[in-house]
Amino acid sequence: MRIVLVGPPGAGKGTQAVQLAKTLGIPHISTGDLFRANISRQTELGRLAKSYMDAGNLVPDEVTIAMAKDRMEQPDAEKGFLLDGFPRNVSQAEALDQLLRTEGITLDAVLDLEVPEDEVVKRIAGRRVCRKDSSHVFHVDYSKPEQEGVCDVCGGELYQRDDDSEDTVRKRLEVYHTQTEPIIDYYRAQGLVVTISALGAVEDVRQRALEALKREKAEK
Repeated sequence: MRIVLVGPPGAGKGTQAVQLAKTLGIPHISTGDLFRANISRQTELGRLAKSYMDAGNLVPDEVTIAMAKDRMEQPDAEKGFLLDGFPRNVSQAEALDQLLRTEGITLDAVLDLEVPEDEVVKRIAGRRVCRKDSSHVFHVDYSKPEQEGVCDVCGGELYQRDDDSEDTVRKRLEVYHTQTEPIIDYYRAQGLVVTISALGAVEDVRQRALEALKREKAEK
């Protein structure tokens, strides 16, 4: 299957993308991974992207699209892929459509993870990260440390990152509503959107997604 995964920040896209791709036997292609891979390999696209990033500018759409095109042409993506974080806006979605048409392939579904805005704020603003090891992450409601403010793993101080503050989260949501959410209507007009609730346990959401994708495939 060829799937685009969309949803607001805090919807659990990263977690679901990895698990869904593994279950479906297709590569998980994320914008972040594309940038890191091209920059670490010092490809022409990677050097170009880094020049924009070092200057504090956004990487132009055409660079991101070229990276995605290169990745989707790899042998492991021949039978499908799951795009996570791309496309981010309607112009990228249009460019992706044009690219796929050139290759003679089409998308099978656009999986929309739906989460109420207040829940998004609660999920992200409640995160606490260890200063000693940022891979140790807790939550004030969902994954509390045994001792408040102290990492269970190494004893480091837990803190709230600046980009996890409620004000920052709400600004990120504004950007999502303005730039990314319109692609849902764009793809809905093509009959591709499958919307599921992203509330509940990770495994429950995964099963919900797989069932919805299975139904979508059966109806085509």
